[in-house]
Amino acid sequence: MTNPTAAMIVIGDEILSGRTRDANMHHLAGILTEHAIDLKEVRVISDDPAAITLAVSIMSDAYTYVFTSGGIGPTHDDITADCVAAAFDDHIDVRPDARKLLADYYAETGRELNDARLRMARIPVSATLIENPVSIAPGFVLKNVHVMAGVPSVFKAMVQSVLPTLTGGAPLISETHRCMRGEGDIAAPLGQIADEFPNLSIGSYPFQQDGVYGTNIVVRGTDPAEIKRAIEKIAHAEANLG
Repeated sequence: MTNPTAAMIVIGDEILSGRTRDANMHHLAGILTEHAIDLKEVRVISDDPAAITLAVSIMSDAYTYVFTSGGIGPTHDDITADCVAAAFDDHIDVRPDARKLLADYYAETGRELNDARLRMARIPVSATLIENPVSIAPGFVLKNVHVMAGVPSVFKAMVQSVLPTLTGGAPLISETHRCMRGEGDIAAPLGQIADEFPNLSIGSYPFQQDGVYGTNIVVRGTDPAEIKRAIEKIAHAEANLG
């Protein structure tokens, strides 16, 4: 049985301009790996409504789960919620449940729930809210798309909120063989071994130590016996290099 798949859409001109360094992809990738959900694709796109809507539509059809990061704040360029609603032809407006969360929060903190902040209560009608214990303004789930904040602390909290709703697969196992030959030396036999084990992911990562070139070969999969056989073949291939 294959594991569930996932994709991520990172949204924001500030990411593409280099003003902001994205940390959310790294966090999500680690969490999904722990839960045996295979992250297959990540796209970083600008604050362009057509691009966001198209990406959501395409990736929702292609993967088990989709996660978005960014674009659900109070400013004019926070357009992710509208784009996700458009992708699924769902109506969006200020939702009473989201409005109450914000109203209670701002009343407690003595701040005004102005029109800008009220934008964060605009949620598609068919969506389910994602809890935000950090700053209250919710994310949401529509179909298989999980719409979350771009601020790393809030994104992490929202990921924790949705984890219980995700169904994982078989745990991913990773083993490393340290080959004391250059990547170019082991490339040909490694390619043949990869063809023999289509259910495994086999990657090579070169290093240099004390003037000697080597390659760390990482084998990933869900079947320990299959991984062991692949590692044994890699070691045998290394030993027989001319």
